[in-house]
Amino acid sequence: MLKPTIGLEIHVELKTNSKMFCSCKNDAEEKRPNFNICPTCMGHPGTLPVANEEAVKKVIKTGLALNCNIPKESKFDRKNYFYPDLPKGYQISQYDKPLCGEGYLEIPVSEDFSKLEIKKVKIRRVHLEEDTGRLLHPEGADYSLVDFNRAGIPLMELVTEPDLNSGLEVRRFAEEFQLILRYLGVSDADMEKGQMRVEVNISIGDGKKLGTKVEIKNLNSFKTAEKAVNYEIKRQTEVLKNKQKVIQETRGWSDGKGETFSQREKEEAHDYRYFPEPDLPPIILEKEYIDKIRAEIPELPAEKRKRLFEEYGLDAKSIEIFTDNKDLGEYFEKVISEIGLEAKSEKFASSMKLATNYIITDLQGLLDRDFNEKECAITPENFAEFIILINDEKITSKTAKEVLVEMLQTGKDPSQIIDDKGLGQVSDKNEIEKAVRKVIEENKDAVEDFKKGKQNVLQFLAGKVMAQTQGRAKPEIVQNLLKKLLA
Repeated sequence: MLKPTIGLEIHVELKTNSKMFCSCKNDAEEKRPNFNICPTCMGHPGTLPVANEEAVKKVIKTGLALNCNIPKESKFDRKNYFYPDLPKGYQISQYDKPLCGEGYLEIPVSEDFSKLEIKKVKIRRVHLEEDTGRLLHPEGADYSLVDFNRAGIPLMELVTEPDLNSGLEVRRFAEEFQLILRYLGVSDADMEKGQMRVEVNISIGDGKKLGTKVEIKNLNSFKTAEKAVNYEIKRQTEVLKNKQKVIQETRGWSDGKGETFSQREKEEAHDYRYFPEPDLPPIILEKEYIDKIRAEIPELPAEKRKRLFEEYGLDAKSIEIFTDNKDLGEYFEKVISEIGLEAKSEKFASSMKLATNYIITDLQGLLDRDFNEKECAITPENFAEFIILINDEKITSKTAKEVLVEMLQTGKDPSQIIDDKGLGQVSDKNEIEKAVRKVIEENKDAVEDFKKGKQNVLQFLAGKVMAQTQGRAKPEIVQNLLKKLLA
């Protein structure tokens, strides 16, 4: 029985003000080529690197969030190889003493949060290095251009054990890791901007021993990673079934063809001639320093999913939305807190459900961008008041949509908007009855159809009454009056 075995190498550009070993600005948005460079990150003779403490701290924080062992001593090494976008001719990286040792990440493998099914993926190491420059290949040209703005940016690399077995598990791991990075604030991890790059090591074995390892480099989206893995599993399986050998190599992915392609034979660690970086001293990490970083770790995605289910009883889809969009989830919880009802009460449950639906569907539907509370005109207090008005039947669902649009445009509280525009729900039976009688008088054919047994006509007439009252009549009263007057 052939079995796929997969390990990941994920590179992440860290969010720091300056580069890893110099004071040049770390700016992924810089469009001017070779602007954020200096003699140090360009590897000029006589320059000396100085390690960026903030980058070291961010890697340790990531390691702690991934349950890693943080050794007391770490060091930097030189990884020697030639490539046009590597100005020094070597890369300052870490070899045998990384900042973070063995750890693990539990990834969700089920949509059912009452069961919380997970898979534990072991992490071999998380280390720190500097990024390379960027090669540009103008279309139709017989030359390439080099932009060194990225050279020297702090780059974190995570290496897993070969614990994954499918394209789906690879995607789930990468998605969960990205979420953790964003919760920690160590990186935006935007794959489209190259801030997070996934490389896959995959082999097909017989269940007793691993097969020949093939690496797929620079996968730039979660879906691409999943597709590449699934394709490579199929390709290697067919090679083995045809009694051929899988070649150890590095492969790329073609989106257009939907297949991997050979790039070069895979290098081994000894090809890089690692040796300790002579210009940087070892890093000694005291327990107090590590504990201080540990105290800064916020609630992480897995913890948040579990709490959202236990505290609010949210469905799986809502939990994922509020977990994936951290700002939206925090806004939802502020709204629920402002509503201030006793948990587990019937009214709390209905308010929570209303708040969930209006935030996820209506509020997000009115925005033309991802939710950001700082840019939202509606405060959690005003949104809570809005939900209470709906739940107390002070306004109808039709009126609520109109009020919400006005709140988003003006930032006014809902009660003020309702008073200014006369949008309050009409509960006066006499006033509603006048509208009902008028609708019955104007729709005699529909009334006759109802009396002949066509029950769906009732909804048609109710809609006419709501239109007559501009959506302000209490629907329950409208229904009761129609049934009474048509009897």
